[in-house]
Amino acid sequence: MALIVQKYGGTSVGTIERIMAVAEKVKARQASGDQVVVVVSAMSGETNRLIALAGEIDGNPDPREMDVLVSTGEQVTIALLSLALQKLGSPARSYTGGQVHILTDSAHSKARIQDIDGARVMADLNAGRVVVVAGFQGVDERGNITTLGRGGSDTTAVAMAAALKADECQIYTDVDGVYTTDPRVEPKARRLSRITFEEMLEMASLGSKVLQIRAVEFAGKYNVPLRVLSSFEEGEGTLITFEEESMEQAKISGIAFSRDEAKLSILGVPDQPGVAHKILKAIADQNIEVDMIVQNIAADEATTDFSFTVHRNDFNKAVDILHRTSEELGARDVMSDDTIIKLSLVGVGMRSHAGIASRMFETLANEGINIRMISTSEIKISVVIDEKYLELGVRALHEAFDLDENKTA
Repeated sequence: MALIVQKYGGTSVGTIERIMAVAEKVKARQASGDQVVVVVSAMSGETNRLIALAGEIDGNPDPREMDVLVSTGEQVTIALLSLALQKLGSPARSYTGGQVHILTDSAHSKARIQDIDGARVMADLNAGRVVVVAGFQGVDERGNITTLGRGGSDTTAVAMAAALKADECQIYTDVDGVYTTDPRVEPKARRLSRITFEEMLEMASLGSKVLQIRAVEFAGKYNVPLRVLSSFEEGEGTLITFEEESMEQAKISGIAFSRDEAKLSILGVPDQPGVAHKILKAIADQNIEVDMIVQNIAADEATTDFSFTVHRNDFNKAVDILHRTSEELGARDVMSDDTIIKLSLVGVGMRSHAGIASRMFETLANEGINIRMISTSEIKISVVIDEKYLELGVRALHEAFDLDENKTA
């Protein structure tokens, strides 16, 4: 007997027919002898509908009341799924986040889980019931309903698995696993049978939308085996786990990319201590996150050029700030570009294989793709290139590093 936590997202429970299909899948798992906890999201589109309703009343609604409102979406789903399981002959009981006592801090709309009391859930499991838990929500120490932010149901599922010491946490979604890259960009992309937590964190942070970063961090912290599966077709999915020394690691596990990048440069600023701080403090004071940073000292060693990237949504605001900073510092010019993308190679195998960066740069050069910025970590190499070269760059690197579906990496 294993204890399994399964999570189903909004598209997986988007209609009554799909809820019944999920119930069939859960029943089959329980019938095989396993104990099953199911965490569900709101039905597809429901959270957006509720937010829109609030917007018709107040363009800047109270955060506490918004959490009360949007948390009702998951309450509908847990009741419907429990009813479906009961109709199929599987005893089931639903719980809101507050009933499970998923204790969070008081940061409405972006709360963090602090503790989970699994006693009631374990009692139901031991009594032969399926337990259906509302994802995305909890309560603070004063009993206020809180929500965990978009994608919070993944985090709920992993946290439940950690609290219950589950054998595996299974995330059911509309894809059948983690791929070497986005199959919509590279049709030859291959589904990975397994990937490490480190690699998945990098992939998620670089633009892969399969899993939320917080959920992967939580799973890694508490050593919860995590598996991504499809709600709509059978398969083994992708297991996310710790690196095993016995595993022969591929040099590269995947290629991630982000279309949401914009690049800014301030040219000819005095090369003095504290200049970088002055430039970035003005940006940070407006809650704009900076990603890649490059600084180049001029030949005369008296001035420097400073470049960085931000999210494209913050581009116009950041340009305005940088122009003001330029005047204060007496810089020569400000340049900006929101037609770039970030392209990244990810793989724990980089630790033991030399020449990865060289081959990456050679591959892009052979395709006539100019690299605008470079950033590296122990298991990642990222470059900024013109967005028109996105598909060409992904496909060229996918082939160069033997990631195609008909090859073994």
